[in-house]
Amino acid sequence: MPTIREHVRAGEPTIGVWVGYGSALVAEDCGKAGFDWAVIDTEHGMGTEADVLGQLFALRGTPTAALVRVERSDRLRIGRMLDLGAEGLVVPRLETADEVREAVAWMRFPPTGVRGVALGVRGQGVGHDEVGILNERPLGVFQIESGLAVRNAAEIAVIDGVDVLFVGPADLSHSLGVPGRYDDPVFDDALRAVGQAAATAGKQAGILLKSPTEVPRYRSLGYGFIGMGSDYGHLRAAAHEAAAASRALLGD
Repeated sequence: MPTIREHVRAGEPTIGVWVGYGSALVAEDCGKAGFDWAVIDTEHGMGTEADVLGQLFALRGTPTAALVRVERSDRLRIGRMLDLGAEGLVVPRLETADEVREAVAWMRFPPTGVRGVALGVRGQGVGHDEVGILNERPLGVFQIESGLAVRNAAEIAVIDGVDVLFVGPADLSHSLGVPGRYDDPVFDDALRAVGQAAATAGKQAGILLKSPTEVPRYRSLGYGFIGMGSDYGHLRAAAHEAAAASRALLGD
């Protein structure tokens, strides 16, 4: 069966969800909902690193690929999430090609990287002669969250190991001085620059959206790795909708 990285590298559009509650049960429900991938969020999510393994196990029983957003880019965080069995990583807050190359090196074993070898752990489990195979498995999603990152997007996109340039819309809009104004021309220009950088390098551009109605706009800009909201966002929306509809039927 193809890995999520193989699907993405083949140019196939995919849809995913952010998982922030830190709950294995919630992660499992998201995995059964029909998403291609789910991101276990340890940067802004409510779970900790100790909660990641249970969520990985929960998603393993579903068709949804399990990715992890690390708290920050460092060797220990990246290596541990891969050792736990993450099928890919979302790496935040990087702005230059050198920073991204360093993160990619932490994702890969020697001689192409510096990831530590521990063959008995869940995310390795191969012999010494097969370690190189693991270098090709993890999906590398690198967030574009600042004006500087946008300006460096073309240089970042061509790095081997960068599979997706992923716009963090809230952070990027604030960095550009147009907080939350996603229809502002300044934000639109940045989106187009990231989409073009990814396309030119043969990579994918991604973004986190709140509503399916937004998908056509971003598809037209070349975005194919689409995050469709979060577990807490979907729950809140459904709860508010159910409460409002019930009150209306009660005549309240």
